[in-house]
Amino acid sequence: MRSHSVARTILATVMVVAALALSACTSSAASDEVVVSTVAVAGELRVAFYGDSYTRGTGASTEERRWSTVLAEQRGWSEFNPSVSGLGFVRNRTIFGEGDLPSFIIADNPDIVIVTMGLNDNFTFDTQSAELRAQIVDDFDRLVTGLPDARLIVVEPFWYKAERPASVDVIISWVHDAATVVGADYIPDASYWLAGQPEWMASDSLHPNDAGHAAIASQLDQALRTLGL
Repeated sequence: MRSHSVARTILATVMVVAALALSACTSSAASDEVVVSTVAVAGELRVAFYGDSYTRGTGASTEERRWSTVLAEQRGWSEFNPSVSGLGFVRNRTIFGEGDLPSFIIADNPDIVIVTMGLNDNFTFDTQSAELRAQIVDDFDRLVTGLPDARLIVVEPFWYKAERPASVDVIISWVHDAATVVGADYIPDASYWLAGQPEWMASDSLHPNDAGHAAIASQLDQALRTLGL
């Protein structure tokens, strides 16, 4: 654990105001204000999550039941989760560089970064695929360059249906390749964790419910144990 974790202040409140899309996993977009409050305790690992509505916790009955918070509680982590609904590596993204989520994560200086991006890029793949692959590489490169002492863990992009458009596996391959290039840890098979499990989905049939979030937390916990965490 790096010394900055011990020295981190007890209360950190971060407000991220982003003109990004609401409702991930849909084709509509709206501006969204995200307020992230975290309590850091000296000695805890600081873990940042870079994701969309699945990681923000949409579908869970309370924030405490979203998978990232469940996992952080189980492992005694200090959680930093500025994830934004509707966000992709390029979808619904108007800021690239200072002021985007990677920049907020770098500024937080965590010990571990867990990336769960890519699902929403399927919905604009036909029009944005040309820039998507390069942006994945750029995001990962910025994170490892800006956080040289942090461990970067990239999760295979989530999917939620048994039916898989061709773009799903293409994006997965690009994310995997980019993770390999920067030397990040990679967790496979996450696109299958919820597929074909309607009892794990919220009433919108798009986002995981409490049981779905618990299932993601359990799968990730096992995958992290495999990585030695």
